Amino acid sequence: MSTVHIEQGDWDRLGAIASEIRRVVFIDEQHVPQDEEWDGLDPECVHFLAWHGEQAVGTARLLPDGHIGRVAVLGETRGLGIGAALMGAAIDAARARGHHQVVLAAQTHALVFYERLGFRAEGDIFLDAGIAHRNMTLSLTD
Repeated sequence: MSTVHIEQGDWDRLGAIASEIRRVVFIDEQHVPQDEEWDGLDPECVHFLAWHGEQAVGTARLLPDGHIGRVAVLGETRGLGIGAALMGAAIDAARARGHHQVVLAAQTHALVFYERLGFRAEGDIFLDAGIAHRNMTLSLTD
């Protein structure tokens, strides 16, 4: 895990690399329609890139309202703790910005991953881009 580094920045600096990871994971692998993936919110977000050695292998974003989204890790590097490292960076950034909680819409296959990080599932399952999701919340004041 010592070869994983998380870089934080804006869309102008990290967008080209983050876009490619999201294209591979969401558009190619999960068949999310392009118009749903590119929602126009990226310029207002804080972005995170996970580097494994010299290769960018994951990304996430933090919206101004405390939502974490677009968490994606390339398939060949899943299971190495990269998703948890990305989430840790996003949660730390939210806390530094004064958010009292962070929220996300998790794909149902990833609920256990987020629960291990302290998130609690709320509400019913819903479809987003044809994929089952559930809203989750993590309090930052506990």
